[in-house]
Amino acid sequence: MAVVVAIAAILLLGRVTGDLAGATAAVKVLRVIDGDTIIVAAGEGSETVRLLGVDTPETHHPTKPVGCWGPEAEAFTREHLEGRFVTLEDDIERSDRYGRHLAYVHLNGERFNDRLLLEGYARILTIAPNGVYRRVMLEEEMQAHRANRGLWGNC
Repeated sequence: MAVVVAIAAILLLGRVTGDLAGATAAVKVLRVIDGDTIIVAAGEGSETVRLLGVDTPETHHPTKPVGCWGPEAEAFTREHLEGRFVTLEDDIERSDRYGRHLAYVHLNGERFNDRLLLEGYARILTIAPNGVYRRVMLEEEMQAHRANRGLWGNC
């Protein structure tokens, strides 16, 4: 039993401290669709990536209006990611029903998904079975909410 607990602790610690065992090589962000969706270079083409664990207000939904703080979230993501090289980290499910690659996006060694939460550009969104960072991300959202950052202070 102690061995199982030790292995689980090592695996969990690796995820919490940013061990990117399932990470891709660096890929270039070609375009930002909105605050939580980007297009990256993939081989000879491109791939749409939906950032895991976060949900930014809508800006381009065909049937929903532009959400409060949506344009700001999109601009923040564009400013920080477009044209830059990032590393993608998968969780349990690699793609969603729309065929988008689901990933945590790392920029300069830090999860950008967390920045969106901490700065108040996004709410937490965890869809099982993905959610390895859900506890950390929930705390980040709560910090932004308590400080009235971003959408929490403006919407």
